[in-house]
Amino acid sequence: MTSGAAAGRYARALFDVVLKESPAEISAVESQLQQLAQLFAGTPALAAVMGNPAVPVTKKIAVTRALLERAGTLPAPLSKLAVMLAERDRLMLLPDVARVYRERVMDHQHVIRGEVTTASALAPEKLTALAQSLERATGRKIVLESRVDPSIIGGVVTRLGSTVYDASVTTQLQKMKQSLIEAGQ
Repeated sequence: MTSGAAAGRYARALFDVVLKESPAEISAVESQLQQLAQLFAGTPALAAVMGNPAVPVTKKIAVTRALLERAGTLPAPLSKLAVMLAERDRLMLLPDVARVYRERVMDHQHVIRGEVTTASALAPEKLTALAQSLERATGRKIVLESRVDPSIIGGVVTRLGSTVYDASVTTQLQKMKQSLIEAGQ
C-alpha cells in the first residue's frame, strides 16, 4: 500500500470515529491534527529522528507520548492515532493524514475549495461575488483562492475540484484560431 493510500485510510478512520463519538469536535480535531502534523514535519530534528529507520520504534513511541502529554488535552481519537502511527513507524504520514482529513471535513460540511486565476489581481468584492454566484450554481459553500497569471491575457479561469471553467481570452483566441483553420480546409 502506498503512503498516500495509507494516509487516506488513517484519515478516514479518524474522521469516522470523531463523527460517531463527538461530531461537534470535527473542526477542532482538524485544527489540532494540522498542528500536530506541522510539529512532526516542521521540526527538522524531530522529523529526522522520527523518519530514521535506525531509531527503535519504542523510542519513537516514547517521544510521541511525551509530545502528546506536553500538548495538553487532545481528543482521544487523535492521541490514539498518533500513538498508533508511532507504533507502526508511520508518523511521517501525519501531513498527508491532515490533508485528507481536511478534505473529508470540507466534504462533510458541503464546502468546495476553488481557485480563480485572472490576468490581474481581483478585487476582494469581485472574488466574493464570484464565490456567491458559484454557491448558487452548485448549492454548496465555496472557498476561493485567487491567483494571478498574466499569460491568460484577460478573463477568468475557475477551478472547482476537478471541474474547470475557462473563460480566458487566451482560450477564446485558441478556439477562434481552430475555427479559422477548420473553415479554411
